[in-house]
Parts: sequence; structure tokens; C-alpha cells
Amino acid sequence: MNPELKADSTAAPFLTTRWTRVRLAKGDSEEGRLALADLCEAYYEPVVAYLRCVLRDADEARDLSHAFFAEILAGGRLGTADAGRGRFRSYLLGAVKHFVSHQREAARRLKRGGGASVIGLDDEEAAGVADARQPSPDTEFDRQWAITVITRSMAALRAWCEAEGRGEFFEKVGGLLSGQAAHGDQTALAAGCGMTSDAFRMAVTRLKKRLRQSVQEEVAGTLDDPATVQDEMAALFAALSG
Repeated sequence: MNPELKADSTAAPFLTTRWTRVRLAKGDSEEGRLALADLCEAYYEPVVAYLRCVLRDADEARDLSHAFFAEILAGGRLGTADAGRGRFRSYLLGAVKHFVSHQREAARRLKRGGGASVIGLDDEEAAGVADARQPSPDTEFDRQWAITVITRSMAALRAWCEAEGRGEFFEKVGGLLSGQAAHGDQTALAAGCGMTSDAFRMAVTRLKKRLRQSVQEEVAGTLDDPATVQDEMAALFAALSG
């Protein structure tokens, strides 16, 4: 990740977040279900990444992810979103671990009864053998979470640029903003945008500032306490660089 995306400690505090609405809403309320559905849709891929490491099968991981989120959105786990779960990331990781544990227990019961498990969790010992060459499931979850934050923040910035009539400029400099492209010849890039070098640098700097704000807002939406934004962002940067 581009180090220039690190949070600005002077940023204004955020108000009610999506995760706060989930935690404060009653488990059977429409508000709680809608807020949780929004977060689950946004952060679906980290769960898939976690289960892919556990199952070592991409298709089974996606199938089990569908089952996991179906259970959450049916109301089976909303009540566990208590004050001790100030981060939606922590809540979701804990929930999927609990789900896997239950699935393994169900698979063992089925096996003892002479049935055949339909998921790759019936052999817990085999599933739990760590491969030193591969990241742990927790590490993959956090890494994909960080990627999701950046992807959603870039999408929000793109939408803003398009609304401001600057969509073409965003497409030309988007790689510079996220750190996925080398800076290259700034003079040539500026000329390609029909701008002077100074105007180009100033425009890119403004977009970087707006992207930082977008990342902070995305992260804050998954937290109960806005004061923890800095810590959460530090954890995500570490996940990307690890």
C-alpha cells in the first residue's frame, strides 16, 4: 500500500458508523439486519480467503462462505455483536471460526453415523495441518480485509471524480494514488493530461488527500469507537506489508 495513505491524525471524528448501528440494533430489527447485510456484502472476500486456507479448495471455500453468510443474515449471530466486539473485522473472524468449529463437529457426528460429509471439514486433523510455506488463515483474512478496504476506497474516489467531471483524470493517475504503479515521468503524465507539471502535482496531491479521507471513512465504518481508527489502519498496513 502507498505509505501516503496513512491516516491523518488531525482528521475530524466520525459519527455513527455502520458497525455501531449493527451493535446497537436489536437482533430482530430491520435496521440491524440491513446494516449487517451491508457490511457482510462489503467484506465477503476476507471470509472466502480464510476458508480457502482452511479447506485448501477454492470452490468449497466459496460454497461454505455462502452458508456462513446465510446463517448470519438469517439472524443466527447478530445477537453476539456486543460491546466487546468493537471491530467488525474481529467479530467476523471470530464468527467464521465458530462456524467452522460447528461444521467440523457436525461432520464428525455424520461420520460416526456412517454418513459421508459433503464438505471438506470432516477430517479436522488433516485440515488443521499447517503448511509452513503458506500464510495462516488469520493472516490471509487480514490481508484480504486490507485489500477490500483499499478497493472500496478507490471505488468511492472514482465515483467522486466522475461526479466532478474528472473521471478521465482519475483513470490516468489511479495507479499512482494506490501505489500500484511507478511514478514514471511526471512531466509526460502532466502533458498527457493537458496540465503543467506544477498543476499536475497539485491535482494528484489533492486526490491523495481525498483518498486518505476515503480510507479513514471506510475503516471507521467497521468500528464501534472512531478513536480506534488509527490502530485499525496500522493493523491493515501491517497485513499488506507482511
